[in-house]
Amino acid sequence: MNISHWLKGWHLMRLLRLGLAILMSVQAFKSHDWLLGLMGVFFLYQALSNTGCCSSAGCDIPPKKNNPENEEQLIYEEVKNQ
Repeated sequence: MNISHWLKGWHLMRLLRLGLAILMSVQAFKSHDWLLGLMGVFFLYQALSNTGCCSSAGCDIPPKKNNPENEEQLIYEEVKNQ
């Protein structure tokens, strides 16, 4: 993977994940809590790879395919004020 992928596209959520990862990792090191450390590593992975819980743009709705056989014909009616 190219290093420019890691450095481009920083936005608020990505910075928030990085901040949480650093905070959790430091606290896990101080308290010797391995579960909190795993959560910190998870958030660090998300911040560095620019993925979320749905992966990169995984929550998008797929575009509707145009199929002329299944298309309904729309009928427009002009409405005039009297």
